[in-house]
Amino acid sequence: MEVKTVSRFVRISPEKARHVARLLPGKSAGEALRMVRLVPRKAARLLGKTLRTAIADAENNFGLKGGDMTVLKAVVGAGPTIKRFRPKARGMAGRVLKRTSHFTIVLTDNEV
Repeated sequence: MEVKTVSRFVRISPEKARHVARLLPGKSAGEALRMVRLVPRKAARLLGKTLRTAIADAENNFGLKGGDMTVLKAVVGAGPTIKRFRPKARGMAGRVLKRTSHFTIVLTDNEV
């Protein structure tokens, strides 16, 4: 059985979050949790929240054991970009793009 959890509109750029997401597929849920606790990046903390939610969903909604689950997919997609402007020299304005992400984590109880 597969359990899918999505976190949307997370305020981090997808490029930065993908560095951490590449580490997760193929790992057991417990090992992936320990890994994101040790990685010193903001993306690791945010992906850890989504991973904990996926484990809780598997236990509470489907009656599965979270420790027996394996991370099948960890995908980071681009969300909408928030556009802001910053004052620049000589009365001009510079554009600031604040990127957002959508995290998708799929857990499975089968071996990968």
